[in-house]
Amino acid sequence: MTAESDEIQGDVAMDRRLGSKAPEFIRKSRGLHLSWQVGVFIVGLAVVAAGVVMLPLPGPGWLVIFGGMAIWATEFVWAQLVLRWTKRKVTEAAQRALDPKVRRRNIILTAVGLVIIGALLGYYLWQFGFEMPWRIG
Repeated sequence: MTAESDEIQGDVAMDRRLGSKAPEFIRKSRGLHLSWQVGVFIVGLAVVAAGVVMLPLPGPGWLVIFGGMAIWATEFVWAQLVLRWTKRKVTEAAQRALDPKVRRRNIILTAVGLVIIGALLGYYLWQFGFEMPWRIG
């Protein structure tokens, strides 16, 4: 077997798990299942909306948005595929971040940025001194 055929078999196995995770008695009744899906959609939408509100405000906005997507993924294939893609991209980014060359570059850039910020802060204090904002006349 080749790596490509292993990947295709993995995708087929994953596709079997796609779809509704509702209990069997709910899936048997079309009306009940549709009501269930509407309820899941509304709850997921409320959680995603709360996450979007938290983006500019204090709070774990992205975490709440992904939580809402996970709620949707219990019922909707499109949300399951979006979450699968997101997990793959996050895993790839984590692997790249662990690469020694990338880590070294990031450490160097952080150190250079801190030196620049320190120099600018030192210059500001040298020029204007340390004055509290409410005392500036």
